[in-house]
Amino acid sequence: MGELEGKVVFITGASAGIGAALARRSVAEGARVALVARRTDRIGALAAELGAGNAVALAADVTRDGDLERAAAATREAFGGIDVVVANAGFGVTGKFADLTLDDFRRQLETNLFGVVRTIYATLADVERARGCLVLVGSVSGHMGLPGLTAYTASKFAVRGLAEALRHELAPKGVGVVLITPGLIETEIRRIDNQGALHEGAKDPAPRWLQMPAAEAAAEILDAVVRREPERVLTRHGKLAVALAKHAPGLVAAGVSLSLKMGR
Repeated sequence: MGELEGKVVFITGASAGIGAALARRSVAEGARVALVARRTDRIGALAAELGAGNAVALAADVTRDGDLERAAAATREAFGGIDVVVANAGFGVTGKFADLTLDDFRRQLETNLFGVVRTIYATLADVERARGCLVLVGSVSGHMGLPGLTAYTASKFAVRGLAEALRHELAPKGVGVVLITPGLIETEIRRIDNQGALHEGAKDPAPRWLQMPAAEAAAEILDAVVRREPERVLTRHGKLAVALAKHAPGLVAAGVSLSLKMGR
């Protein structure tokens, strides 16, 4: 029996990467899972893999009002309630600020920030009743702004601020708020374009040796949930980046400036 025995875990972005790995790990730990994503073929296959009674596949788009409320209602009908919510759905808009448009920023924030907010509103009453846990998936980019990532960085800084404020508000109700801050993880995010479309055959620009396997990331995330840690930073390079951003911002700025000069 695992630490999550008998719990119900609601996961957005459950069709691949961290979300799918979290679903597998949660069931292995004795939980039942609600798989929430747009790609019904993938979450349907994952639900079948996890076994009848362990998972329910729920089609939803975090950018659409009402979808998450319907998914939460279906989860209650299937499992009776929700104990842990993982707001994981997200993607990255890249490009220099001058090359982006307001629509690029709207698209980015609609998924990465308002998608998280919608998820919380749809499930908060359940989590409060269960004295459960909200898990918000941020990024190292929520601590460190880098050129070419203005929209993505803005969205992840916002998620970090949201997590911090919510943690104070919900602590008296017995609800934990865990911010997950990943470095490079083995996911599809770097093969998704600025419109949110996945390019299956595209090459991942990040070196494989720097990427933490999604299964390892899932194990760390659930450990942070059990411990109710305020924040868990994933990967060694992620921890180094966050430490430098906090304690040596001048060094980071100098490094970025030097890299830009060398890239000219």
